[in-house]
Amino acid sequence: MVKSSRVRVVTIVGVVLGAWLAAHVAAGQSLGDVARREAERRKGVTGPVKVYTNDNVRPASSPPESVPAALPSPAPEAVSGAAPGESTRPAGAPAAAGQTDQAAPAAKDPREDPEYWRKRLADLRSQRDQNTFLMVAVQSRINALWTDFTARDDPAQRTVIASDRQRALAELERMQKAQDEIDKQIVDLQEEARRAKIPPGWMR
Repeated sequence: MVKSSRVRVVTIVGVVLGAWLAAHVAAGQSLGDVARREAERRKGVTGPVKVYTNDNVRPASSPPESVPAALPSPAPEAVSGAAPGESTRPAGAPAAAGQTDQAAPAAKDPREDPEYWRKRLADLRSQRDQNTFLMVAVQSRINALWTDFTARDDPAQRTVIASDRQRALAELERMQKAQDEIDKQIVDLQEEARRAKIPPGWMR
């Protein structure tokens, strides 16, 4: 009975070992065949082969990236740097309709300044003095031409001198009219100052 059991155990072990060896040999043969077929396939590939790695493959179960919400636009005061309530209008730009700046000081009336009247009167007097000086020079030339005219006996020379003297007389007449106009402007300015109740000391 014991001997029969041993025989049965040995038989079973032999069967198991034989099966394992057969499976191992079959697996080795199948792997060898696969390797040979893969080598033959690669020989026939001419183009570049793309290799996939874990970086190229995105898991299907990964959730989509979250998109940050749009940031709110900054307030106009923050962009311009001005404090709330301050005007952002550039300096020198005209104010918009309904928008006014702080009260600007009123412009001073130049007629309230004594230099305004003194300068006007001084300019007119300077023009009159300059014109008077030129009139004296022209009158001196007229007198000299007359002296030269009376000292000449040659009619041709006397004709030239007379023509020059006539032009000088016309120039003196023009200058006299300009002098009269300057005198009138001085009188008008004095009258304007009187109506404006300007102190007499401002018109000296």
